[in-house]
Amino acid sequence: MDQELSGKIALVTGASRGIGAATAIALANHGASRVILHFNSYKTGVEQVLACVERAGAKAQAIQADLGDEAGIQSFLKALENSGAAINILVNNAGSLVERAKLAEFTPELFDRVMNLNMKSAWFITQAVARHMIANNGGSIVNVSSIAARNGGGIGATVYAAAKAAISAMTKGLAKELAPQGIRVNAVSPGTVDNNFHVQFSNREILKTVVSATPAGRLGTNEDVAETVVFLCSEAARYIHGQTIEINGGMFMV
Repeated sequence: MDQELSGKIALVTGASRGIGAATAIALANHGASRVILHFNSYKTGVEQVLACVERAGAKAQAIQADLGDEAGIQSFLKALENSGAAINILVNNAGSLVERAKLAEFTPELFDRVMNLNMKSAWFITQAVARHMIANNGGSIVNVSSIAARNGGGIGATVYAAAKAAISAMTKGLAKELAPQGIRVNAVSPGTVDNNFHVQFSNREILKTVVSATPAGRLGTNEDVAETVVFLCSEAARYIHGQTIEINGGMFMV
């Protein structure tokens, strides 16, 4: 592995499995010296990721918090402040559909949880981290959106899709604001990735249909997304600002 990110300190939210886990490991493999992993409930998973990050030669730390809850967001921000880490790379990956619910079934509590987890937490974590990036005259922020932001998601996923569309819009707005301070803000937008998210919210019949509609002829992998994140954090992407990179095997080209 190259050491493009040598000496960088990275924070990855939602890092106990899936895209977040693969991204944390990829950042360490490409030279990040310290990786802070956020997780909520999957302790076994984050312990495995911690071990992989350390084997790659980086220091690793895990912070637990429920980012779907306002108190959880605040506790995470406090723990991050107490860590003393001057973050160079932020990957806002934490997110979930939470549960499928149609319009008539949606409760205010579920609405708040979906928006807190997918959008509000990313905004305020970025606010906290950007202070240090501005002081250090640089940094890279990568937000994780979704193909749902472009197509509205499946039935029962409308609020999740709206939250991910907000992430894409936030990426553009913050890119304009922070570029003069040397901070690049971009996003990745995965299509259907063969991971635990779709174990929870899809089934093999649905996934088979997705594959048949995908020009590349397969589902995405966590690593497909993680390596794109690494690129966006690297010097090779130095003139890329405010972009949302679609990673979906050609399923959505317009």
